[in-house]
Amino acid sequence: MDRLKKYWYRHLIEYIGVTVGTFIMAISINIFLEPNTIAPGGVTGLGIVLQKITNGFITVWATNLVVNIPLFIAGVMILGKSFGAKTLFGTFILSFFLWLIPETNATQDLLLASVFGGVILGLGLGIVFKSGGTTGGTDLAGAILNRFFPGLSTATHMMIVDIMVVIGAGLVNRRIDTPLYSVIALYILVRVIDIILEGFSYAKAFFIISNEPEKIGRTILEQLDRGVTILKGKGLYSGLDKDVLLCVVNRAQMAKVKEIVSQVDKKAFIMITDMHEVLGEGFKEMKIE
Repeated sequence: MDRLKKYWYRHLIEYIGVTVGTFIMAISINIFLEPNTIAPGGVTGLGIVLQKITNGFITVWATNLVVNIPLFIAGVMILGKSFGAKTLFGTFILSFFLWLIPETNATQDLLLASVFGGVILGLGLGIVFKSGGTTGGTDLAGAILNRFFPGLSTATHMMIVDIMVVIGAGLVNRRIDTPLYSVIALYILVRVIDIILEGFSYAKAFFIISNEPEKIGRTILEQLDRGVTILKGKGLYSGLDKDVLLCVVNRAQMAKVKEIVSQVDKKAFIMITDMHEVLGEGFKEMKIE
């Protein structure tokens, strides 16, 4: 019984998340993007272009429904039933909010409109994706096109569709700066989505190759209280066995690790990479639902 309650509770939270995310998306589109003909790709971007061409006769919310419903049906037929009810729900609820929220131009400054429109749209989409839903659009179109044209990846097909929409915004508005600002909005919303899904990069992973691996490892353990793992490696050119140290620290400790390595072995080879999420002792607790 408890498992059943958890199941329905989790799904309820997910649908609430999709609802909140699409509401935020609609605010971005109707207040920042559409009034300035900034179309950062996607079906809603296509709707912005069509609404401009038809002088408001074909609305963004109508385009979202007319394009996404056939895409959803085609996706189920071609790719299987993996898209789920949340995709269909997301499509309808987004169109509802686009219809409900009045179109108001928050700013006539194209740069501000593209930046804030991209941030808010990315925030909304990120919440939708985080909740396990989608709103259809170019991700679904890209997956379908990839089935018929496998020579190009799904991401490439999505990029082609988005570029066509961005170019269309410039053509209908007859301004070269419109597609340029649309590209800015597209880039920002993608980065915001990444932040929502992966979190801020708050940790750094060090891969250290040195002739003094044990001394470096002990110093890091003693001074920073961070665990260090020794990985076995082999130099391809020299043929010699090498110990590679792996250590994950927070940003504040990054400079200290470099200092420790430099003091022990100035000839050490260091590789540093971002870690978007670290679970376990010393970092975020791992929770299993």
